[in-house]
Amino acid sequence: MEETRTVKAIILAAGYATRLHPLTKDKAKALLPVAGKPIITHIADEIDTLDDVDEIVVVSNHRFIHQFERWAEERVAACGKKPVVLVDDGSTDDADKLGAIGDIQYCIDKLGIDDDVVIIAGDNLFTYKLADAHAFFRRIGEDTILGKRIDDRDELRRMGVAVLDAEGRVLDMVEKPQDPPSDIAIFATYFYKRSTLPLIRRYLDAGNKPDAPGYFPSWLYRIHEVRTYVFDGECYDIGTPKAYEQVQALFG
Repeated sequence: MEETRTVKAIILAAGYATRLHPLTKDKAKALLPVAGKPIITHIADEIDTLDDVDEIVVVSNHRFIHQFERWAEERVAACGKKPVVLVDDGSTDDADKLGAIGDIQYCIDKLGIDDDVVIIAGDNLFTYKLADAHAFFRRIGEDTILGKRIDDRDELRRMGVAVLDAEGRVLDMVEKPQDPPSDIAIFATYFYKRSTLPLIRRYLDAGNKPDAPGYFPSWLYRIHEVRTYVFDGECYDIGTPKAYEQVQALFG
């Protein structure tokens, strides 16, 4: 019987969300409330359903790290579930930020992560069950990204889009294409095997873009097999005041 591997969950929350000002001028976007609790709490609640995740890593910038310290203390005191580890990436504004992929590598280096990982953007709210995507990742045994079929081509032009074969293998993937090659939009939740983590350093050392997390799987599928779990449900990327208002209305 194969031994169950532990998983580290990494929530990316080090951005400055300037498009959401003034809401995020003095508050981290992941801590904005939706339906009575911070966005990051909704994400952490879903991570808590994954039995083999042994801790939740939250990477923040230096400006907002103390806000996440208070959140972590309150969460652990309230529900006592998975331990939360906070990582301060040292940045103070958009000029010196590491970028999402840079932050992932920073966490790997600082914490010595040598496990499978699930990585989730701290501004995504979703209605699908994370446990279903995790079960797919375990069953397939390959790096897994999450996608959804979207008919609106204007919306697809603002997202990462993947072309898949009949078994969900990524054949092509491009960020924000002017002419979307398929109707599969990729969202910022990724499951990577332990053996894939050194490739993140290889990606960065080659001078590739460190910011949007979707750039890495767009490069990775050319190196080895990447699968896509196409979910039923919704995922909302809260990037503007209008999007935040819409999500608040939808979640009540």
